[in-house]
Amino acid sequence: MAPAAWSRFGRVLWLACLLPLATARVAAEFLVGNLVVTQNTSLPWPSSYLTKTILKVSFLLHDPSNFFKTASFLYSWDFGDGTQMVTEDSVVYYNYSIIGTFTVKLKVVAEWEQAEPDTAKGVMQKTGDFSASLKLQESLRGIQVLGPTLIQTFQKLTVTLNFLGSPPLTVCWRLKPECLPLEEGECHPVSVASMTYNLTHTFRDPGDYCFSIRAENIISKTHQYHRVQVWPSSIQPAVFAFPCATLITVMLACIMYLTLRNATQQKDMVENPEPPSGVRCCCQMCCGPFLLETPSEYLEIVRENHGLLPPLYKSVKTYTV
Repeated sequence: MAPAAWSRFGRVLWLACLLPLATARVAAEFLVGNLVVTQNTSLPWPSSYLTKTILKVSFLLHDPSNFFKTASFLYSWDFGDGTQMVTEDSVVYYNYSIIGTFTVKLKVVAEWEQAEPDTAKGVMQKTGDFSASLKLQESLRGIQVLGPTLIQTFQKLTVTLNFLGSPPLTVCWRLKPECLPLEEGECHPVSVASMTYNLTHTFRDPGDYCFSIRAENIISKTHQYHRVQVWPSSIQPAVFAFPCATLITVMLACIMYLTLRNATQQKDMVENPEPPSGVRCCCQMCCGPFLLETPSEYLEIVRENHGLLPPLYKSVKTYTV
């Protein structure tokens, strides 16, 4: 082999021997690791967590060669909601009180002493920046229903639903005669992107109804009910109940009076074609102003019959043929 070829072959071997050392030296210049977020209540969606539940945020350093075994670390945390802290521990616990998407940022500083040959000891420092995105959700704790419970037919009813949980939500409702849970496929679901939703409906028939409402988000679901009593549009029950009852009573009394009077008159006409003087007197006194032609005739009859009482028993006349 020529000397030039040997020279090139030697350079390749020398570079091949130095390459692993260079890689190790470059890797040691940067902190490598992962930011890990865990929670006792795990959700089936990635990077989704519950509010008002403790989060465990930890930093895991990747150092298989124990290069930083003598280093001291300082951790600067920023939780994305205005809260910041500095610790010497790689694990912190935090509780988000509001829903939303937040980015946790961490700056890690590692320091250690290192002595180079023929030099004095020096303090070495390496840093690394890490982050993780979190989506905080809130379980659906209930539904607050605001709306009237008494309405007339052909009036537009508006019911406001306030959801005690984080959107997006899927809302389903239906009118039923009784307050019973909704079955699957019993109503058409509606997507709601806010924490408030308005239901509108116009009743055409009177009766008792119940709004059966179901809402769910990606964490949980809940049911709620709202009863509504519908009255005919031209009748107010509280105002007209007493006058109607009074009118019906008066009408029944008049019918009974007319029926009994007709029966009595027919019986008297059969037994006695000419009414007794007492009865005639009573009729003349009561109805005189309406039956007689002039007031003088009425006063004359009252003067003649004043003080007389009708007989207790009707007289019976006998006829001889």
